[in-house]
Amino acid sequence: MPTRLTIIGAGPGGYVAAIRAAQKGAKVTVVEESEVGGTCLNWGCIPTKTLIASAEALDHARNAEEYGIELTGEVRYNLNKIRERKDKVVATQVKGIRALFKSQGITLIPGKGSFLSANVVRTVQQDGTTQDIRSDRIIIATGSRPARIAGFPFDGESVMTSDDAVQLKTVPKHLLIIGAGVIGCEFAFIYRSLGSAVTLAELLPRALSTEDEDMSFIVERELKKAKITLITSVSVATIRRTADGVISADLSNGKQVTADAVLVSIGRSLNTERLRLEDAGLSAGKRGEIPVNDKMETNTPGIYAVGDVTGTMMLAHVASREGIVAAENALGGDERMDYAAVPAGIFTRPEIGSVGLREHQAREKGIVVQIGKFPYRALGKAHAAGEITGLFKVIADAATEKVVGVHICGARASDLVHEGALAVRMGLTARQLGNMVHAHPTFAEGIGEAAEDVLGSAIHVPGDKRDRQNT
Repeated sequence: MPTRLTIIGAGPGGYVAAIRAAQKGAKVTVVEESEVGGTCLNWGCIPTKTLIASAEALDHARNAEEYGIELTGEVRYNLNKIRERKDKVVATQVKGIRALFKSQGITLIPGKGSFLSANVVRTVQQDGTTQDIRSDRIIIATGSRPARIAGFPFDGESVMTSDDAVQLKTVPKHLLIIGAGVIGCEFAFIYRSLGSAVTLAELLPRALSTEDEDMSFIVERELKKAKITLITSVSVATIRRTADGVISADLSNGKQVTADAVLVSIGRSLNTERLRLEDAGLSAGKRGEIPVNDKMETNTPGIYAVGDVTGTMMLAHVASREGIVAAENALGGDERMDYAAVPAGIFTRPEIGSVGLREHQAREKGIVVQIGKFPYRALGKAHAAGEITGLFKVIADAATEKVVGVHICGARASDLVHEGALAVRMGLTARQLGNMVHAHPTFAEGIGEAAEDVLGSAIHVPGDKRDRQNT
């Protein structure tokens, strides 16, 4: 008799787990209260990158003359068509996941899921209809939602979360974004391209504080070039609407910022409070996270958790890998989750791709580092493409020459970083990475040059410009 597996949540962790389990012969039921694909597909990764593609196309059209292209007339955008394109891309992907479910015999139940016991999940549909599902194994994959600031008058238009901002109902004349992390910076570039005057207010001393400092520096410089105002080391205590409808924000430094709309981008809240975890013998941590081991097992036998609710790396591709690990183990496997070589992409202008340790993290671990750097402007392909802004950075352990981190800020960084991810995962040395032949002319040559620069042998770096910071 096949194993009965119930998955609560059909985001990138849940739906991938469902498909893998079905491939291995399980009888799979997925409970989803909104839509398959979760935040990533419906409000996050895919819609934002679709909007970014439209913004980039607009910027390229505005700068076509640099490429020898003469456009006559005014370059304008159609907000409705941009939004329609975004919705079409999302709908296509949703349809694809639903088709995969059908082809694998996966049962999809719309509704909210919660525990009645360690092996029974109750679903409640919108009309109040309930259904109890008895299972042999259960995977929790309920994800997260945008965090809110208590007391702020969220209305989805003038005071927004990222879920609201991606709907792109209007383009405010002046947009205040609270939080200069990944989401805040991505939206800053999107709305700036569409004509908004954008102010970013960040609690920490720099934008993208989770990234390597060299990468943050480049993005901060590009924010300034785009005339996006960045205010760091401040919090927003209160916001209020004036009599004429303008929003006034009081900053902790005593200054005020006025805007037509505010986007709150301060992180994510975990979706665990309605699961009735205690009825399954589970308990959540301080942030609402569900503790798991490297097999994605919770403290209750037969129950697994994946994705944002575990409180680990909040990345769609991490959730998907965790989903595969959980599904394999729920069906008798022995898979383990390894976070050491997880690549990440940030879709600012320019992009950031990162994997492994940041420079400050390596130093904090007591690693004596050797660092290689190579600028985009030294690449022939970068000049040909008109994309000379950026930097390749390879961080190696001086004792072993092993690559412990690769960071790229520039065109196509989110794609290029995967070569670095393979190097970190396989324990390659900077010498091995640099000795690999890279095709010319390509952006990827920059990785090879940065790896060679770790050892002082990069061909296209002047001798008096080397900065490997061997400390």
